[in-house]
Amino acid sequence: MGSIRIYKGMPPLTEEEIAELDRNKPKSDDEIDFSDISRMTKEELSKFKPARLRKQKQNIAS
Repeated sequence: MGSIRIYKGMPPLTEEEIAELDRNKPKSDDEIDFSDISRMTKEELSKFKPARLRKQKQNIAS
């Protein structure tokens, strides 16, 4: 999880900034609502390949 770093010379956080940090703090998987994401079909899932089996793009140095 992330953390807030305070450096020397930084102005103190405002109440609004603290409230925004609280609203945006990381959530556990149980707290995340995935209901708006449609389920993938078997056809869509069958198109997935492990990364090691995909063709790798070749970088050409100029």
